[in-house]
Amino acid sequence: MADSARNALPLPDYDHLPLGGLESRVRSLSADEVEQLLAYERSHADRLPVTELLASRLDQLRAGAEPTSGDPDAVRPEQGERRTGSPVSTATSPQPFSPPPHGTPDQRGKPKGDRI
Repeated sequence: MADSARNALPLPDYDHLPLGGLESRVRSLSADEVEQLLAYERSHADRLPVTELLASRLDQLRAGAEPTSGDPDAVRPEQGERRTGSPVSTATSPQPFSPPPHGTPDQRGKPKGDRI
């Protein structure tokens, strides 16, 4: 039964959309479609940021806003190319240094053999 309700939603894979992706996709929906998503959200996960986003958009539509051009089937960010590995390389990493054993960070520590 949950699968049929999820499949009837105006946005495919609604449950897996990040909040930023949902915000851009919901702008292309009508008031009835936003109401449908809001009812589904409240009866399932009831995530506060999502319900606030949907309620705000519904208020905008009821106040006369028109759905904007958008593609509810657009590629989701999580389906795009994923970067793997660390973006840090030897060219972008800082020079190694040993922090001082005590004192302020701008005073370099001295090896014990150099102390007078």
